[in-house]
Amino acid sequence: MSVFEIVFSPTGGTRKVSGLVAGALDKNTVTVDLTDSGLDFSAVSMTEDDVAVISVPAYAGRIPAVVADRLGMVRGNGARAVLVCVYGNRAFEDTLVELEDVAKHAGFRVVSAIAEHSVARQFAAGRPDAQDAAHLAEFAQQIQQKLLAEDASEPSIPGNRPYKQAGGHRMAPEATEDCVSCGACAAACPVCAIDKGDPKRAAGKECISCMRCIAVCPRGARKLDPNRLSAVSQMLSKVCVVRKECELFI
Repeated sequence: MSVFEIVFSPTGGTRKVSGLVAGALDKNTVTVDLTDSGLDFSAVSMTEDDVAVISVPAYAGRIPAVVADRLGMVRGNGARAVLVCVYGNRAFEDTLVELEDVAKHAGFRVVSAIAEHSVARQFAAGRPDAQDAAHLAEFAQQIQQKLLAEDASEPSIPGNRPYKQAGGHRMAPEATEDCVSCGACAAACPVCAIDKGDPKRAAGKECISCMRCIAVCPRGARKLDPNRLSAVSQMLSKVCVVRKECELFI
């Protein structure tokens, strides 16, 4: 049995959670980075003896469209899947059920799902923290017991079908005067929304507001419009101030 960590984590938060879960199942994991636009996802293939920890962030209660496209290319071949949804202390809404459907379409058998809260850093500072790590370790132990028992029962995952309408306001980071056109942002963009020949140009319509470009810029030269960022922060502050805990569906 091999454990695959299939993860979409533009800024690293989801990867931290995914690593805690996958690492608890097996210290030696095979990583499939769904942010890598140059990877041939159709070449990724598993067997029914394998386990895949599939981890994504929630974007306005849905999975990012690029995740559906790339995960749909992977050949699950009956491998068991543990779904992980990471969101910013608000609500994951239809993210997990959509991820379940995409995973099944790719040939995975879904055996469990986890909702974890750590994306919106200003409202969930320091997460995943020690308390989260303890919860995730406990969840991983329960999942391991289910796998060892060869229990292939499907969990009851909350959400709606049809899913909520995709949307939300796109916020594309822009280059500031500190930009030296090094191209780090363009090379790392999961959807190739930044012109590699002219990184200072505004991101194209492909931008999904994942903030990867901000995270990788060595000079801190890409930023969001401060007025729009302030408005979004005020809106989220009304629903994100209360700490929410990890949830397991098994």
